[in-house]
Amino acid sequence: MKPYVHTVQYYETDRMGIVHHSNYVRWMEEARVDFLRQAGWGYERLEREGLISPVTAMECRYRASTTFPDEVSVSVAVTEFKGAVLKLKYVMSANGRTVFEGRSEHCFLNGEGKIMRMNREMPDFFEAIVSLIE
Repeated sequence: MKPYVHTVQYYETDRMGIVHHSNYVRWMEEARVDFLRQAGWGYERLEREGLISPVTAMECRYRASTTFPDEVSVSVAVTEFKGAVLKLKYVMSANGRTVFEGRSEHCFLNGEGKIMRMNREMPDFFEAIVSLIE
């Protein structure tokens, strides 16, 4: 999978000219959406199938700051998927160094808000994502 690349925008910085920490969470989401699209299962497709995928946990480690107009490369990898909970990790780099490491967990809900076991209820999706586990 190709890393997602985000160019830091001026409005994402604070008064010191450093990217505000909340933006890294947004970039995780942008990268996750791109990752699933590259895997053939973009959010549009999942929503057409009647699924939503809320975040159930998140972890962030800030390693170095970024500033306008850095290009931040975001690599996403699947660390675990057994059917109900999808676990992802993110590594962001800019200017030749790691600036952020994060993790997120997601479940999948049907239109009635019930948790789905994707290995049973959407085996094509499950197999596509499991094949990407590092």
